[in-house]
Amino acid sequence: MKLLHTADWHIGRRLHGFDLTDEQQNAFNQIERIAKEEQVDGVIIAGDLYDRRLPAEASVAMVNEMLQQLNLLDQLPIYAVSGNHDSATRLATGTPWFKATDLYLHTALRQAFTPVELADTQIFLCPYFEPFDAQQYFNDDSLQHLDQAFERVVTEMKRHFDPAKKHLLVAHFFAAGSATTDSETNLTVGGLAAVPTALLADFDYVALGHLHGKDALQLPTARYSGSPVKFSLSEASQKKGVWLVDTDQTPVALTFKPITPIHDVRQLTSSFDDLMASADDDTVDHEDYVGVTLTDRQPIPNVMARLREVFPRIVTLSRADGFESQVRYQGESSRQIRQKSPLQLLSDFYEEVAKEPLSPQQEKWAKAALKDASEEGKQA
Repeated sequence: MKLLHTADWHIGRRLHGFDLTDEQQNAFNQIERIAKEEQVDGVIIAGDLYDRRLPAEASVAMVNEMLQQLNLLDQLPIYAVSGNHDSATRLATGTPWFKATDLYLHTALRQAFTPVELADTQIFLCPYFEPFDAQQYFNDDSLQHLDQAFERVVTEMKRHFDPAKKHLLVAHFFAAGSATTDSETNLTVGGLAAVPTALLADFDYVALGHLHGKDALQLPTARYSGSPVKFSLSEASQKKGVWLVDTDQTPVALTFKPITPIHDVRQLTSSFDDLMASADDDTVDHEDYVGVTLTDRQPIPNVMARLREVFPRIVTLSRADGFESQVRYQGESSRQIRQKSPLQLLSDFYEEVAKEPLSPQQEKWAKAALKDASEEGKQA
């Protein structure tokens, strides 16, 4: 059978204040197209359908429409679990009758031990869980850390293995040794919450969610699908998409299918003048979400507003080396420094930082500000 593996939709997420609804709908449309073109036998969603436990009404409506499109209209089976960003209770609403349309959505640990039985495959759906959940289920207080709890969970799953079938696991956790990005909530505390990959060895394929890069883990039979949309500048170089998993081959065959964004996420490092001059360069997509790192070291008036005229979707602005800072008064005595007027001290400081003197207008503003400060000091 052929399955499509996706995860980490994070519906409702924003990128530094920018609404990503159109990007997420565009990614979903491509996921649906790939599923139909490849004639997959089902869609795996490995957690984090939502970006927060209390999603906005618009986000709930969007997820509902996506699931209905895939499951009811396209008649594709769905095998999904809740992630650490999801509310298991909210996602579980309606699950008693979901199975009637082959929509399997597991949100509680106890459900992980009853596999979805297909002709030649068993699919174990393990939602995100805390060690406390395992303690309660197994009535064992010794399960203090996730690695201990997950070992017990896998042991219990293997008790339900049908030796005549292949075994797939859908789960949402941090696998030991995986590479992370800034947009992922840290699930590790002192390294104790990482799941050893050796525990996954008895599954024919493990479809993982939580990490947003498809290359975060590169085991032959265990992969993260990555998020279908870029959620931070740390993901700028990642290629987003989904995995096609063919279980008819041994080992399973994996094919990555890319997703093209409406507006990409990029990091730009350049001078202010070069960035502004690019406005007439048709080879530059000025509508992308960009993090700008300026190589300039002098102050630039209204820098963000001016850059937004060329790149309206700037998400961050920083300096490659900051402003130059040197000790101007090295060799001068404290008496010599005290003898300088406030305006001279201000002028010296500005010139040291900006590498240029105050303009006549700036000097006029400085004199007015110092005068006001002096008068307020006399009145105090």
